[in-house]
Amino acid sequence: MAKATIGIIGGSGLYRMEALQNAEELQLDTPWGRPSDSILTGEVGGVPVAFLARHGRNHALLPGEVPYQANIYAMKQLGVRYLLSFSAVGSLREEIAPLDMVLPDQYIDMTRQRPNSFFGNGVVAHVSLAQPTCSALGDLLAQAVDNLPPAEGVKLHRGGAYLCMEGPQFSTLAESNLYRSFGASVIGMTNMPEARLAREAQIAYTSLAMVTDYDCWHPKEAQVTAELAIRNLMQNASRAQQIARRAIALIAAKMPQSAAHSALNQGLVTPLEQIATERRAQIELLLQ
Repeated sequence: MAKATIGIIGGSGLYRMEALQNAEELQLDTPWGRPSDSILTGEVGGVPVAFLARHGRNHALLPGEVPYQANIYAMKQLGVRYLLSFSAVGSLREEIAPLDMVLPDQYIDMTRQRPNSFFGNGVVAHVSLAQPTCSALGDLLAQAVDNLPPAEGVKLHRGGAYLCMEGPQFSTLAESNLYRSFGASVIGMTNMPEARLAREAQIAYTSLAMVTDYDCWHPKEAQVTAELAIRNLMQNASRAQQIARRAIALIAAKMPQSAAHSALNQGLVTPLEQIATERRAQIELLLQ
């Protein structure tokens, strides 16, 4: 099975990796079922990469239907240590406009129906999520955005909180204003529990949030619709292809150390020798 140190999870509009060469399609099984779709492994500029469409290549999965545990575990099976997430979001701030991009460094999890841990059932672990994204990885992703040609005109916002809602409906006006009062910068439906699970799998994770709309709070801008979001996310997706290609080269050159890579050193509470054999087989990969 092909191995890759760098993984890409593509969100709405990013269903393939155009720069991927010598691609091999892998159907993986995990203890948590199958991932959203086949994982494509290959090379981008000579660097081994694994790519997964979060919603499936035909966008068949609602945010709440995405098999997050299987997706992250499958990346771990392939040897991924650095995971870049691309996702469409709405803006909760006047200064963050549609077609801008954001590198969030915090999350507010408002999801309600999603399994959010690999642990339990006889195994206890508590990893730190005080800093839920990898700052070193974020620096390299920001550099990749900065390296875009000036004609692309991308405005990047560093930092801020991504509020993850359950969906699949968009916010009510009352909810949108409530989320603004929390201090959140953007709103989406997919980065949780993805970021939680990546930390439990000891994978460095960061997300590039691509703004499509102002949600529904803005008094002068059009309220978000699927049509509006899709129109803007397709424009963002073409730029995301370039950003991903540049980020992959930067990560391969640096291979930064991340606190995520040792998250379970102090996080695993249950002694390994006390874990049932079948359950231990499921989590041993996460400890690597």
